[in-house]
Amino acid sequence: MANWSVEVENLTRVFGAFTAVDHISFRVRTGQIFGFLGPNGAGKSTTIRMLAGILPPTSGNGRVSGFDMRSERRHIKQVIGYMSQKFSLYEDLTVQENMRFFGGIYGAGDLEWARQVCRLEAVTHELCSALSAGVRQRAALACAVVHRPQIVFLDEPTAGVDPASRRSFWDLIYTLAREGVTVFVSTHYMDEAEHCDWLALIDAGKIVASGSPADLRKTQFDAHLLEIEAEGIVRWIDALQEIPGIQDVAMHGNKLHVTVQDPAKAEPHIRAVGERMRLGVTSIREITPLLEDIFVSVMARQRTE
Repeated sequence: MANWSVEVENLTRVFGAFTAVDHISFRVRTGQIFGFLGPNGAGKSTTIRMLAGILPPTSGNGRVSGFDMRSERRHIKQVIGYMSQKFSLYEDLTVQENMRFFGGIYGAGDLEWARQVCRLEAVTHELCSALSAGVRQRAALACAVVHRPQIVFLDEPTAGVDPASRRSFWDLIYTLAREGVTVFVSTHYMDEAEHCDWLALIDAGKIVASGSPADLRKTQFDAHLLEIEAEGIVRWIDALQEIPGIQDVAMHGNKLHVTVQDPAKAEPHIRAVGERMRLGVTSIREITPLLEDIFVSVMARQRTE
């Protein structure tokens, strides 16, 4: 089997005067969980539709599972699975009937394997109209992989489901990867990106950074991150941004993440702000940046270049 399930070079898609995907290049290693991370409207779905053979590129080249994206789109569709943002199950059919139907479209189907991998044994004979949102997502995934594809494209697969269902769905993604399926998943949830082997960050149609989560922490965050716990936390945001050397201030739950160049110089100024506003400081500590912090940093840098 080839080392790369996906290879694209200068892939571009233009709609009229709007460039949705702008000369992007990347590779996805076979067997990887590859995360495509970016805000809404960044070009994630358009890219996936091109990779899945649904939408022809305006320019650029690429191969999916060894097949040319331009001349062999029909072959690509036979070896991939695709779960769109609005993947629709037939409400008046059972889970098994839906899997059998989608397996028939591909001309092959391993219902037992898909049922086990997606943990649907208990709802096999239930109508899809009776399923919860989380179980519906699992059933949709089963229909997308019922033919045991070499690679599966998942476009925002956990949008609109509760946190517990999101965690459960990611367990299924891990299972697919262990079964040898390459998983290409788009998301705007930063916590989900932590679970990927490799990430590409896309914004305004361009890939702005790529690497493993560990690599991105090393290469894309050239500052220090302080976590502040204090009284009246919302009142701190504007005041802290006026301090020299502070690059960014963001809320994370009931705490602040503050990006600084020099923690030792910044901390006295931060405490002075608290004294001036008569707000107590519970703690100030340096922490390892989350992917969300890195993403915000990369986006801010892009917009100033």
